[in-house]
Amino acid sequence: MAFAAAACIVLAGYNNLAGVQPWHRRWYPAVNALAAAATLAAAAASGLTPADLGLRRERLWSGLRLGAAAAAPVVAAFGLAALTPATRPLLNDQRIAGLDRRQLAYQVLLRIPVGTVAWEEIAFRGVLQAALRRVLAEPAATAVGSAVFGLWHIRPTAEALAVNRLAAGRGTRITAVTAVAAGTAGAGALLSLLRERSGSLAAPVLLHLAANCVAPLASALARPTDNWPGQARPSVPSKPNSPYRPSED
Repeated sequence: MAFAAAACIVLAGYNNLAGVQPWHRRWYPAVNALAAAATLAAAAASGLTPADLGLRRERLWSGLRLGAAAAAPVVAAFGLAALTPATRPLLNDQRIAGLDRRQLAYQVLLRIPVGTVAWEEIAFRGVLQAALRRVLAEPAATAVGSAVFGLWHIRPTAEALAVNRLAAGRGTRITAVTAVAAGTAGAGALLSLLRERSGSLAAPVLLHLAANCVAPLASALARPTDNWPGQARPSVPSKPNSPYRPSED
């Protein structure tokens, strides 16, 4: 019980507190990879096994198969939205407008897969879900883990709203952040279901990758080619140390 409670507290605070620090922004993939390794070590010390964590090699193929089936509609939906003129405005994101091609490649090939997806899936669908299942029945374990996943996204959601100049009023902003956090909790429940059905972390990892990597790619694809940084400058300049972290959305 103590390990599960500690994991909930640490994860609820980590992304909202450590995430604002300059060193975390600068070394995001490395810091979160170390955090994932430390979390796995703590889980092993608490008695959790690779099977508990969804890391059994025997279940990998099952996870890949289910994850691919879940990810395919997401990829197709983003692709269709980017290629359809009527839906392209829905993909407009001023955070993406500040990235040149090299920075976008860094996001989708390193920062998001390592710093966000691997770390979050190990932490939430791996360690936290297994720890909660030792002390709670399955529906309750999923509900608690999903709620913590929603809390994890409070700060990045507030930053995304600010960068895109959405929900300017305080009350509107609070409502929007609450709604997005609730939606993220729902997404966390779906990812947990994939983990349970497949017995492998590979399933939620593939869906998470599809959502977080394809979204910025689709936004970039929907952008007019003359609006890339280095050509006609976008309204939000490209900054190497920008607080934008698309991988946390």
